[in-house]
Formats: sequence, structure tokens, C-alpha cells
Amino acid sequence: MAKRKLERYRALADLDNVIELDDYDPNTRSSHRGRWCEQVFGNDNPLVLELACGKGDYTLELARRYPDTNFIGIDIKGDRIWRGAEAAAEQQLDNVRFLRIYIDYIQNYFAPQEVHELWITFPDPYLGTRKIQKRLTSPVFLERYRNILIPDGKVHLKTDSPELFDYTLEVIEEQELAIEAMVDDVHQRHHAQPDLDILTYYERKHLEDHRVIRYVRFRP
Repeated sequence: MAKRKLERYRALADLDNVIELDDYDPNTRSSHRGRWCEQVFGNDNPLVLELACGKGDYTLELARRYPDTNFIGIDIKGDRIWRGAEAAAEQQLDNVRFLRIYIDYIQNYFAPQEVHELWITFPDPYLGTRKIQKRLTSPVFLERYRNILIPDGKVHLKTDSPELFDYTLEVIEEQELAIEAMVDDVHQRHHAQPDLDILTYYERKHLEDHRVIRYVRFRP
């Protein structure tokens, strides 16, 4: 591991807006489970998660736009979380936290009906049939989301991967889920969907490569 990455991993412990997992036991449950807003944010505002948040570009901008909503960016890669957490601290974004965990065990950290919305922005599409269940919109993950979302909770997917997007639509159809909005080319088509103008580090790179960005919002 590069020296700079190691330094960032160590620095996470000193950041008040980062919660790290001490071990990776799948049976571990967070002491904040069911009380994130009360214990961590000190309010009862809605809670929104960004999964596989990377550097937290979406989490940070959403937090700026919606100061009365609590946001948690989730990723397992500490060096990326460090960037977002540092930026949130510098900008004094009190409605932002970062959580370093495996998303596979997300139901151990959030209680039923604790989360209002989930954003999934440019996740690994896990191409190849052997990796399908690792996709963050696979039936396995959708069941986990149902365990933590409020009854009318929403999932937002924004991706450059046509394979992941088409797969997600197939899962939605198979499970007879409700699509609330869909945009087949975010940057070329006029649409009224809010917050799709937020650009992540990876989205900028995808646009430079002339890749099409797609979006769907649905209730799992």
C-alpha cells in the first residue's frame, strides 16, 4: 500500500465525522443502529445514504443543497472516505458523516424504516455472470435495502454501465417494483429530475470518454 494511502487510513481515526468498523464480523451490530439521527446528528431529520460513495462527491453536494437532511456516505476504502470527510470538515457540513463498512452487512448498522433514500452512483458493475450477485441492485441487495428503508423509500441509481442499467431494469420488472423516474441520457436530454447535475470524479472521466450516463429512481 502506498505511503500516502497508509497515512490517510491512520488519519481516519482523528476525524470526528468518520465512523469506522473495528472488525469485520458479519454479526457485529452498530450501537447507533436505530438511533443514527438522534445520537450522531442530534436531530430527527430524514436520513439518506450514498452507497459505495468513493470520495463522497454526491454526499457532499447533497448535504450542501439539503441542510435539513442527514447524509451518510458509505464505503470500505478508507483513503477515499478520508477525502470526503476532510472536505466536509473544512466546509463545516454538520449534516454529513462517513461510515467505513462492507455494504453486504448494511442491515446490521441501520434499523428497519430508519433510512429514507439510497443513492448508488457509479458503482462497480461487476461484469460477468459469476459476479452478478455482487451488483448493488441485485435481488440480494434490494432485500437488504427493504430491511432499512421506510415504506415509500427510494433508491437512486446513476451509472455509465449499460449492462448494470439494463440488469437493474430487469430486476425491477421481475420484482414488479415501481419506477418513479428514468432518464436514458442524463446529459443530453431535458428532464426535470433534481440533483442529476451533480458530477462525481468518475462521472467527469466517463463524460470525457463520451459515455452515456443513465438514471433510474425506484421503490424497492
